Amino acid sequence: MTGTKVYAHDELQDADLVVDAVYKGGDAPNYSAAPLPGLLGVGTGKGFRPKNCPTGSHERSYVVLFTTFADPDWPDHLDAESGIFTYYGDNKEPGATIHEKGGNEILRDVFDNLHSGKRQAIPPFFVFSSTGEGYNRKFMGLAVPGTRIENRSEDLVAVWKHRGGDRFQNYRATFTILDVERISRAWISDLQEGNFSTVNAPNAWKKWRQIGTYIPLQAERTKDHRGRDEQMPSSVQQETILETVYLLFKDRPTDFEYAAAALFELMDSNVGSYEVTKRTRDGGRDATGTYIVGPDIGSEGDSLAVEFALEAKCYSPTSSVGVRETSRLISRLRHRQFGVLVTTSYVHEQAYKEIKQDGHPVLILSGGDIAKILIKNGLSTEDEVRDWLDQRVPT
Repeated sequence: MTGTKVYAHDELQDADLVVDAVYKGGDAPNYSAAPLPGLLGVGTGKGFRPKNCPTGSHERSYVVLFTTFADPDWPDHLDAESGIFTYYGDNKEPGATIHEKGGNEILRDVFDNLHSGKRQAIPPFFVFSSTGEGYNRKFMGLAVPGTRIENRSEDLVAVWKHRGGDRFQNYRATFTILDVERISRAWISDLQEGNFSTVNAPNAWKKWRQIGTYIPLQAERTKDHRGRDEQMPSSVQQETILETVYLLFKDRPTDFEYAAAALFELMDSNVGSYEVTKRTRDGGRDATGTYIVGPDIGSEGDSLAVEFALEAKCYSPTSSVGVRETSRLISRLRHRQFGVLVTTSYVHEQAYKEIKQDGHPVLILSGGDIAKILIKNGLSTEDEVRDWLDQRVPT
């Protein structure tokens, strides 16, 4: 953990909350070693851990959200570049309705207040994750519900799942991590006493609470291309999903062209119509289509349809897409088109660098991206992935 701020277990009671700092667990082999009770006075359960307010002005002083980022069925995710945090609720097993879990009641109430303009009634959310080492916890940031760009009908969505023949609902919520590097112990003490907008409160929090302005913590990438490890699956489940896709199409590369176009559409709802091109007239492109830019407000709105050309490469996850393949796509892009390269493998570093450094308008969807897109959209088992892909390939 070189360069990471680390707080020892005996320092927790007086520690500030610092973004990406690690708060050490104790030596006990059970939950008594968990650091968040000593750090913020909350329980040891998973998910939502509210701290009740001692005064009548607010129901909660703050809410701690804890995630492992490791549940394949409920893929919590922090986009560090945008500051957007996607978090799933508590109803993760069949047998209960969506609001029988306390955490989902919190989500419902908080987003109702957000949509009603009652931000004064919304507590701050402190997001923590597991480090993978014992009970150590990492502070991810101060979160508030919603984002500056999310449609209100989409910032809290009830999603259906099924397990063992039973169907049930859970929430998918969208938060913003505010541009706040440090939460002072003084403000934590203020919150515990029911005082929210004190002199110790962060400016980004006070601005959001007063006028609804989101100031996200956005972290730019330090390099303009991804290496192999960044392009490939980062978990066993992602590896399994990618292998399912590859094995399904490795002997059917033409069918993978339909799957690749469908994956691009699944990734982004702004993808309009597309057509997988015939070999006799594809011009070196496996599919072409349009990407819609503009407001989704019906026939009265104005929009632009930007053309794209898509290339699909069903390669073994151990074989890279090289300069020859990427140059082929780039050379066939027409004026005002952008390119999309979809591969079950990864793009070689030299080819990736040339795309980015030369400013070619090409989007890379690599093997890891494919797995994440499918899982994010609820396709998290081999059977679900096969069924979905089979439906996208014409018979």
